[in-house]
Amino acid sequence: QVQLVESGGGLVQPGGSLRLSCAASGRTLSSYIMGWFRQAPGKEREFVAFIGRSGITTNHAASVKGRFTISRDNAKNTVYLQMNSLKPEDTAVYYCAADPRNLYGTSNQKNYDSWGQGTQVTVSS
Repeated sequence: QVQLVESGGGLVQPGGSLRLSCAASGRTLSSYIMGWFRQAPGKEREFVAFIGRSGITTNHAASVKGRFTISRDNAKNTVYLQMNSLKPEDTAVYYCAADPRNLYGTSNQKNYDSWGQGTQVTVSS
């Protein structure tokens, strides 16, 4: 399995921006569809975005579309989540995850078998 480590979380004011990074080790990242998920306090973990192996195909949850952008740099074995126009409801622990098997990306968490430890994002004034 690939090992994943997220970074870039923190405290930001509403309307601000953050860029999360997910660094992979142990395997070549280009073998995996990559996803970002988040879990807010008291809520179930939910899908945020996924990106295909080449980086051409992406999909974002309706709640973040137009504000968040997933990208990847396979040469750096890293996936990113650029988050703009942040809202208090974006407050959550953000996780990256890797799917080694499927041909196409999916929002189904069960398809992802490697997960990072998460990074906290807090949006508050």
